[in-house]
Amino acid sequence: MTMQGLLPFLAMIILQLAYTGMNTTSKLAMDYSNMKPLVLVAYRQIFATVVITPFAYFLERKTRPKITMSVLFQIFLCSLTGITGNQVLFFVGLKRSSLTIATALTNILPAATFVLAVISRQEYVGIKRITGQAKVMGTVLCVGGAMFLTFYNGPIINIGESKIHWKYGSNSGDHNSNNQSNSVLGSLMVIASTISIAVWYILQAKVSDLYPAHYTSTLLMCFMGSIQCAVIGACVNHHNSDWSLNSPIRLVASLYAGICTALTVFLTSWTIQRKGALYVSIFSPLLLILAAIVGWALLHEKIYVGTIAGSVLIVMGLYAVLWGKDKETKTKTEGTSVVIMPLKIMEGSNDLEQQVPKDPGSNKELIANVEENGTIKSNRDEEKDLGLS
Repeated sequence: MTMQGLLPFLAMIILQLAYTGMNTTSKLAMDYSNMKPLVLVAYRQIFATVVITPFAYFLERKTRPKITMSVLFQIFLCSLTGITGNQVLFFVGLKRSSLTIATALTNILPAATFVLAVISRQEYVGIKRITGQAKVMGTVLCVGGAMFLTFYNGPIINIGESKIHWKYGSNSGDHNSNNQSNSVLGSLMVIASTISIAVWYILQAKVSDLYPAHYTSTLLMCFMGSIQCAVIGACVNHHNSDWSLNSPIRLVASLYAGICTALTVFLTSWTIQRKGALYVSIFSPLLLILAAIVGWALLHEKIYVGTIAGSVLIVMGLYAVLWGKDKETKTKTEGTSVVIMPLKIMEGSNDLEQQVPKDPGSNKELIANVEENGTIKSNRDEEKDLGLS
């Protein structure tokens, strides 16, 4: 593997490790120190706003377009769905379920985005083509796996107990085992958070076209989200003790979540520019594996047959949707290369002899330029279709 291919790979590994750490510290803060989910989300966005500000200022200082009221309103809608709705529901669901289950359910995101894109007429199913069939079958597998994982536990898989004894983790494990009824509600809330972020992907695709300064739009979204979450949190959690960061685990969870948010924006954007949106998406199941290991080793979570079976169905569905999307994008790319070249020949003079270059090398250059333009167009379409641009 060359250095050009190794760096994006390492970036995605670091990203999944960062996500695992964020979900773990957040789970510990809510279970061990009884930190309220709304408070945690509010602090996360406040710290994320502080961390992202330098990136937005220095990296887009010369290229930042003018912000209109229409753009601000759409960014506000993105903050409602992508931050407030998504993160509040996810962290409340995480508190009421296990780390492994909450992480597994987030893998239904591509399927949820596909369904919403079809409803909003941004996506065509194409059920007669194999790509459309793959996306539909993947969506069915994701939904089936999510329902299986939510409502069925089955027998416990006996893999022994972790030898790591940590006071934070032991408390979290006891909390999970004594709240079986809350686990279903927690899973449903994580599913709702995934639907919320799928709505955000649809809205964000439009914002990216209108306002291509990604760091600035992310900064504004985090800033608006921090205000929204702080207001909602203050209405629900009145006591000063709820907002205290005296506990080390609370402070670490809040700071880590804010830094992780900024790191996610940077690494995801950097990798998409070099490898495309699909490359980023295929690493999602790695987060599930890491969460299962950490949940068993540190949080003393039990692993059930239903959890494994549901997770396998979700991952199969995830890759089916991504495969269909990838094949569809490649078909668009081939079609673009075929269609653009005749258009280039038809432009200008009607005399074909005047349009044929005398130098064969210049003809190759023309073809290379056409193919390059077609590739650039297809990469942008790919990011927009996957909702990651």
